[in-house]
Amino acid sequence: MPLVAASPYHPPFYLFNGHLQTIVPSLWRTVPDVRYQRERIETTDGDFLDLDWSRLPAGEASDALAIVSHGLEGDASRPYVRGMVRALNRAGLDALAWNYRSCSGEMNRLLRSYHLGDTDDLDFVVRYALSTGRYRRVYLTGFSAGGNVTLKYLGEKPERVPAEVKRAAVFSVPTDLKASSYQIARPENRIYLKRFLKSLRAKMRQKAELLPGQVDLHDLDQLQDFPQFDERFTAPMHGFKSADDYYEHSSSGRYLGNIQVPTLLVNAQNDPFLSPTCFPREVAAQSPYVFLETPANGGHVGFAEGSPDGIYYSERRAVEFLTAEVPA
Repeated sequence: MPLVAASPYHPPFYLFNGHLQTIVPSLWRTVPDVRYQRERIETTDGDFLDLDWSRLPAGEASDALAIVSHGLEGDASRPYVRGMVRALNRAGLDALAWNYRSCSGEMNRLLRSYHLGDTDDLDFVVRYALSTGRYRRVYLTGFSAGGNVTLKYLGEKPERVPAEVKRAAVFSVPTDLKASSYQIARPENRIYLKRFLKSLRAKMRQKAELLPGQVDLHDLDQLQDFPQFDERFTAPMHGFKSADDYYEHSSSGRYLGNIQVPTLLVNAQNDPFLSPTCFPREVAAQSPYVFLETPANGGHVGFAEGSPDGIYYSERRAVEFLTAEVPA
């Protein structure tokens, strides 16, 4: 019964609520000591993905790789990604932070972009990394939207997951996308919603400029929440009938019971983005593979500790779980 009974996480005293625990790390954290090597790979449908590698020095070559998936409208340069990459490298693992289509600083070529249930691109990245012949073990970690993609990837078609994928650790995951889309629209959370919508609108304008006549922007500025945006753009651009159809088939919660790889899910109880349905206690109680940890604090993609080494709890916990001999 992999329910983590009590989380040891405690935030610094000055981050005394979920909003501070979310905002301060996002805006003020810096992780300077990470150096990426970027590689662009071509996808089978004529698009591209930009991969940011952080490999150990030649004399410390590793046969283990951790793949990091970022959050909504994020990228590999975000502090929470860089912090995780640094922690993984320090633990003796190569790291690969991949950027979703349209998220690497250059708009992707096709009408489609990325969405929160798109597991095909993650599978493509995993298999590409394995094709290099360097790795016998692969670990997956992800934050928020990237955590949802990771969980769905592991659970929707367990037989598709390569045997080299040994473990996963994900944080701040909206396992119920519909409920979370309404949660973030609550008055106290509108500051986050506005920031996301601003970025998404800008990308739709870029897409319209890149592909003349293929994107109708007439009501773009009138869309005030995720259900409206996803109904108007995300769903039709990615083959879904509606926003509800998109949420239903893309939410990782429906696939958790199928996961066959030891997987840690850490969702803070004071996360402003997560609905009560994003704490799958019943699944974790029944599954031998899904480990659910629900600390009282942490915010959304927060988990700052204030430690001298600059490591956050999410990074410390991920390394601990991914490299453990026995799930714990």
